[in-house]
Amino acid sequence: MNAPGDVRPIALLIGALGGEGGGVLCGWIVSAAEARGFPVQSTSIPGVAQRTGATTYYLEIWPETWSDLAGRKPVLSLTAVPGDVDVVVASELLEAGRIISQGYVTPERTCLLASTHRVFTTAEKMAMGDGRHDSQSVLAAARAQARHLSAFDMQKVAEAAGAPLSAILLGALAGTGTLPLAADEFRQAITRQGKAVEINLRGFDAGLAAAADADVDGGDDAAHQPAAADPFGDLLETAKAKLPAAVHETLGHAMPRLVIYQDARYATEYVDRLTALGDLSPDILNAVARHLAVRMTYEDVIRVAQVKLKSARMDRIRREAGAAPGEPVYVTDLFKPGVAEIADILPAAWGVRLMARAARHGRVATWNWALSLRTDRIGGALRLSVLAGLRRWRRRTYRYAREQKAIEAWLKDIAGAAEHDEALALEVARSARLIKGYGDTHSRGEGNFKSLRDAIILPALANPETPGAAASLAEAREAALADPDGRKLDEILTAVRETAD
Repeated sequence: MNAPGDVRPIALLIGALGGEGGGVLCGWIVSAAEARGFPVQSTSIPGVAQRTGATTYYLEIWPETWSDLAGRKPVLSLTAVPGDVDVVVASELLEAGRIISQGYVTPERTCLLASTHRVFTTAEKMAMGDGRHDSQSVLAAARAQARHLSAFDMQKVAEAAGAPLSAILLGALAGTGTLPLAADEFRQAITRQGKAVEINLRGFDAGLAAAADADVDGGDDAAHQPAAADPFGDLLETAKAKLPAAVHETLGHAMPRLVIYQDARYATEYVDRLTALGDLSPDILNAVARHLAVRMTYEDVIRVAQVKLKSARMDRIRREAGAAPGEPVYVTDLFKPGVAEIADILPAAWGVRLMARAARHGRVATWNWALSLRTDRIGGALRLSVLAGLRRWRRRTYRYAREQKAIEAWLKDIAGAAEHDEALALEVARSARLIKGYGDTHSRGEGNFKSLRDAIILPALANPETPGAAASLAEAREAALADPDGRKLDEILTAVRETAD
């Protein structure tokens, strides 16, 4: 039928992740519209979990009841059209960005409702460097493109309410007032469904209240930044007294990290290494302080066990599972360390022999130790505790000896570069970004760093008059971070060698 006057369907597009209850949210909206007597139609495009695909839901609601239509039947679409969507709901910030980029959000028409929390994509997690998309740029696009924006951290609201995200989204949607349905009609839809009614109603009311308090929010990018650290007694103040103000903020994060990782003496060694560098520019010293803290807290089996034993981790798992107080939650942790990871925690001499044998015999290099632990049980937790307890012997391990030797060489390179070229010293410090992670990720980053050092850093230190060394090093580092396969890095290093010849 042709729409009389200005009456037209209300188009609603929902972008969600697998397992977030997007289908349930869509069902509640359809139920509320049908109960009111509005013609409504919905469809969905299933996606893939783990942030490798998107799940979208599209609804159209005719804002006249069947009785008002008097026998006329509106034609509703099954497909969203860019520029023709009234309401967009995004369960996560990057989902909002995806929908904006496809042209569904317009300043003339669209109300955008989005959660500002992030669930990182597979590509973001796989990046050698910081592969996270910039949340602030997505929020800026949302402000520019939406007629009205309502954005706040709905995941945080869901955790506080002990309710699923879908219920928060429904409450926030009701709070925008963009649909011709009252809050009680959505509550009735939840009740009619009959599943976890009390919990979902609690979540709906929490979302409704949060939407009213946070009409337009700038997001919570600080949620992805390290929390302010405790001073750890006099240790931090002593460190601040020895080092300039430029690194005090970094010290606030680094010192507790080092103490928890190893002990107070280890944190003091970190400060001693920084003070031994002498007078460096604030930019160089701060870059060294940041990356040195990361390099000194390298990932090994001991560190993994420490992290898995944190009480906050089990609390987070219970929240994510939606477990009620006293309700059991079963947690199984899977480990599969290879020969290199096992050698890392052996005494240094043993580790050297094991890695030498792996180098001689290819079959040995493929060995791994598969381990499945029920860490919600005492037995599993005790086995993790034994692994974590190896921390007191970490200084005697094969990996510790290798890491400390590599760190000292890196610091010596920085000091040598700073004598002639501060720009090069800064890039040498920043190149430590390549060395991170665990297992294959660490090995690949370590290999890339060695290639950069051999091809650019050492020749530049041997010949301080080498032109463009800092720029070449920065370009090579960014290439290594952007391309895990190393093809772009190989091209750059080949060009550097040819120029040197």
